[in-house]
Amino acid sequence: MDKYQSYLEESAQVAINQKGLKDIFLIFAEETRARVSKGGGVYFCGNGGSAADSQHLAAELVGRFKKNRIPLKSVALTTDSSIITAISNDFSFDEIFTRQIEALCTSKDVLIGISTSGESKNVLNAIELANKIGMLTISFTNSNESSITKKSDYALKIPSLETGIVQQGHITFGQLLCMYLEETLT
Repeated sequence: MDKYQSYLEESAQVAINQKGLKDIFLIFAEETRARVSKGGGVYFCGNGGSAADSQHLAAELVGRFKKNRIPLKSVALTTDSSIITAISNDFSFDEIFTRQIEALCTSKDVLIGISTSGESKNVLNAIELANKIGMLTISFTNSNESSITKKSDYALKIPSLETGIVQQGHITFGQLLCMYLEETLT
């Protein structure tokens, strides 16, 4: 089997295996709904492709996923280049999300940290600070137990170690969360 066929086969198998994550998904989706219904927001962070997923998912919540409705409070902490570069320059790249969480978030909010490896230092720092504040913390990672999954209230571990396939799972469950919130809050 060639490498392209192998990748497609793994992608299809992981998609089937993701059905086993439905129960944990429904638990954190409902906890997220409860916080948003009381005025909380959903904040996302990640690097690279996970930053892009963060932006995509925040846009679905503020804009719309499937139906026109009131906007839901959501922010991708990956989008303000002036803030990110200032914090990186004046403090450290490891603090680009924590400084924003300090400025913007409260215990009513939810943080979803997306890290394919589960070891991104800035995402780990964000999860740790969010926990101290009392935010609900959710991580989207690969199948390994990682620093980030150990610190999160809930860990969605996509059953693969292949970066692109893990990212497919992240966007699938991110969009399921958007669908869940849209259906239960509006």
